[in-house]
Amino acid sequence: MKSAIKPKKHLGQHFLADESIARKIAECISYSQDTLIEIGPGTGSLTKHLIDKWSDRLWLIDIDTESIDYLKKEYPQLKERIVEADILSSDLNIFLENKPFSVIGNFPYNISSQILFKVIEYRKQVIEVVGMFQKEVAKRICSPPGNKDYGILSVIVQAYFETTYLFDVPPSVFIPPPAVNSGVIKLVRKPNLNLGCNEDFFVQVVKTGFNQRRKKLSNALSSIIAGRPVKSKYFDKRAEQLSWQDFVELANALKKD
Repeated sequence: MKSAIKPKKHLGQHFLADESIARKIAECISYSQDTLIEIGPGTGSLTKHLIDKWSDRLWLIDIDTESIDYLKKEYPQLKERIVEADILSSDLNIFLENKPFSVIGNFPYNISSQILFKVIEYRKQVIEVVGMFQKEVAKRICSPPGNKDYGILSVIVQAYFETTYLFDVPPSVFIPPPAVNSGVIKLVRKPNLNLGCNEDFFVQVVKTGFNQRRKKLSNALSSIIAGRPVKSKYFDKRAEQLSWQDFVELANALKKD
């Protein structure tokens, strides 16, 4: 099967060419009366399985001019909701108007983690996410504490979303085939988004703790502790041993004067 658009390496494009997998991914997003944004639709492999159900509530965002032109011709009914933009630097509320929405996409692997941080930025509006990632990243997002895959992304995403690893996707179903396996995951926003701490500081503690993940947190967080007489039951543990709830408790202990 030949792609209608030439995949661009600098954009991390690997177009999904398997109809059954595209349909399966599309069916994983829960139907609602809210808006659905497809990020990086490319040749529309997912779009064709979303358009009938979501109709005038489906928006497509892609940075590739060639993809945008192709999609406008292929799906003229979506023409006014096909946006040429960099998802990472876009203000989504220009067209979403602060309304709730869900996200789906075969995300470019070179910016997939950044897309998740964008989702977290809009966490009060994002209801659900279904996305394809490099398998290693997908596993990391869904990994529990104590696992070698568990890291910064795991903690921060799991603080706001329930995470589920859905299924593997082999390289052979893409044009061109990537050098890695892929995985599809689902994120569902938690009912309570109030973590009970200063959330910017929480992120700082998580990132600092994992930057030296082999060290105990008493050493890894030395720059934050800064010689203060702070006590915590977590100081003798490593970052990978703490759940997001533990990091909230730790952040509150470190924030006290």
